[in-house]
Amino acid sequence: MTDGPRSQAAGAPLWRDRKCVLLASARSVSVLGNGFARVALAFAVLALPGAGAGRLSLVLACQAVPQLVFVLAGGVIADRVSRARLMVLADVLGAGAYGGLAAMVLTGHAPVAAMCLLAVAAGTATALFAPAMDGLIPLIVPAGRLQRANGLLRVGTNTAMLLGLALSGVTVALVGAGWALALNAASFVVSAALTARLDLAARPRRKASGWAELRDGWREFASRQWLWVVVAQYAVVVAALNANVGVLGPLMAEQRLGGARAWSVLVAAQAVGTVAGAGLAGRVRVRRPLLVAVLCTFPAAVPIALLAAGAPLWPTAAAMFGAGVAGDVFGVLWTTTVQHEVPERALSRVSSYDWFGSLALAPLGLLVAGPVATAVGTGPALAGCATLVTLATAAALLSPQVRTLRPGRRPADGAAEGTRSETPSTRAPARGILDADRTEETS
Repeated sequence: MTDGPRSQAAGAPLWRDRKCVLLASARSVSVLGNGFARVALAFAVLALPGAGAGRLSLVLACQAVPQLVFVLAGGVIADRVSRARLMVLADVLGAGAYGGLAAMVLTGHAPVAAMCLLAVAAGTATALFAPAMDGLIPLIVPAGRLQRANGLLRVGTNTAMLLGLALSGVTVALVGAGWALALNAASFVVSAALTARLDLAARPRRKASGWAELRDGWREFASRQWLWVVVAQYAVVVAALNANVGVLGPLMAEQRLGGARAWSVLVAAQAVGTVAGAGLAGRVRVRRPLLVAVLCTFPAAVPIALLAAGAPLWPTAAAMFGAGVAGDVFGVLWTTTVQHEVPERALSRVSSYDWFGSLALAPLGLLVAGPVATAVGTGPALAGCATLVTLATAAALLSPQVRTLRPGRRPADGAAEGTRSETPSTRAPARGILDADRTEETS
């Protein structure tokens, strides 16, 4: 038994399927709230008496580290229980964490230890949510419509993130950071309520221990060359993109493009591109989706290289838009390929290894970006990031499985691929990205 049957008719529009609409609505509301939180949390911490950059870094680190530390456990749990119920639990935990942060900011009583504890809770909620979400979609959408469903979900979440980021500054200015955090907590409550209405069946109890299931998930992950190759690629790509977005890009905007306003134009251009890319990716049909997905990583290096060269604002913004489009084409094709090729029973565990590997070097990218820029200059540091993205992507293309894999067919080199599925309904005929941008995909 799984979380629920795939009862949607193959030809019915996705927007007429109740479960798909509920899931898309829940994710959009949650991501909209996260758009508020990205700005509100920083300003909330900095507005507290005696707070500074050190306290902000500590709180953000307490939120980020559990996302990496607990994501593997989240994958094991998601493959043992109802994924929908685990997502509800994660949303409730997130609501409590952000509600507590909002209360402390609004009352002005915010001990550092308490803020760090709540930040850990928020990060843990993300670690539980992400693998469960990746494993849930194939349970409510027919195999032949996974790509369209993944595209639809990304259009909703990317639009919500763009709207949240656009409104967050205004909200913080009008009502304060505390109330903006409270709105994020409320978005988690709404998301939990919508997800609970999916009404999917519980999964059967398993006799194997959690450690045994974790090892089984690793075997499923490691037996697919195409899978670990692309995850290794994205460990480097995400580290380079984090260095650009978090440190080097804003530095270059300050030095040559006019400051924060110019950087906001570039970020907005990329965000608009992700919305367009998700809409395109849901409809495109290619024979080798994994190959196309990896090729779509190359455009991520273009705006970084333009920043390194001191290019004018608007050509760089156009490149950021193109990178946003290509990044979400990667995300949809990659997610759909994993959902087709990995057996449903292990999908959340494999997803957790994907998340863990892709994010493994992300903190390092942020850590070394500043010292490298100081040592060699911002331009050369950005050029190094563009080179890393290009080389990692080119290296991934050396894998025969990356170049030749088609859904429903064995890769050209015949390497071990494991069992693809337990039921015919999860097999799809051959057919036509961060964040998937790992920096944005949070619950």
